[in-house]
Amino acid sequence: MRRSVRTAIRASMLVVFAVVAAGAILLLRYGFRTTEVPANESDGFSWSYYLHEPGETGPRPIFILVLPNNTGHTDDDVSVHRRSAAEMSFLGHIVFSGMDVAILVPTFPRPSRHDRIYTHALDRDCLTTDADGLRRLDLQLIAMIDDASRRLRDAGRQVEPKVLLAGFSASGMFVNRFAMLHPERVKAVVVGSPGGWPIAPAERWRDESLTYPAGISDVVELTGQPIDLSAVRKVPMFFFIGDQDTNDSVPYSDSYDDRERELVMRLFGKTPLDRWDTARSLHEAAGFDAEFHLYPGVGHTITLAEIGDMRDFFRRAIGAI
Repeated sequence: MRRSVRTAIRASMLVVFAVVAAGAILLLRYGFRTTEVPANESDGFSWSYYLHEPGETGPRPIFILVLPNNTGHTDDDVSVHRRSAAEMSFLGHIVFSGMDVAILVPTFPRPSRHDRIYTHALDRDCLTTDADGLRRLDLQLIAMIDDASRRLRDAGRQVEPKVLLAGFSASGMFVNRFAMLHPERVKAVVVGSPGGWPIAPAERWRDESLTYPAGISDVVELTGQPIDLSAVRKVPMFFFIGDQDTNDSVPYSDSYDDRERELVMRLFGKTPLDRWDTARSLHEAAGFDAEFHLYPGVGHTITLAEIGDMRDFFRRAIGAI
């Protein structure tokens, strides 16, 4: 990710930390129990993950909230990505405290030696590569979810079978694409500023084939399974972006292959804001339960208003309000 984007992500984190500092007493009320679960190849995941358990909860089963890690840059030092994931786990605990959710953050690496594989965005290469345990990170995440569910149940928790997903920037791309590939595993998803283009829920547009991740026309060839659009329609989705957000991964070769890049730029617009209304229209045409929110005066950052709306959306999705 480019320096300006890394700076924006750091600024976003600082805003969030500053906003929630006044509520830090919630740490004492709800507890902070976080474990790094080691990689387990036999159970299907090559990387560790962080699991935060909430404190005392009510009689309702809890949801697992998945926050995919997003370091913001490549690095061959795995500890860099682990530290970033640990920070995300802590931040997620604060932002979503009081919601009776267990937070799962994978420590997926983004190695420099494989800089064309945008692991933190679940790009096309993640579905095809066999490099260094990076193949099918979506299936590895499912294995982590299943492992975390077993651990929580063994600890006496009741756990909902479907998960909540939230991500911003590259991790917004990840959760957007994961929900499309595996809707049967998802209760609701929040997609923040997804790299300039949310995956189109269509195989064709204007007589052109929309290959992954521009669209879904060749997903069955890449994964062996077609997209179940009827299942995706049952997943509530919350998309958001600021009207000053210029972060765009589409022009870069680590995010999109040449064909998909050309398709998105030619068919949908040159900038993320140019494409936003078309993305909304495609989701409406597909019959999705999708909200699209545009925040005035906001760049590539997460604000208090967005945090509040995310929390409200999840509460509505799980029937908590």
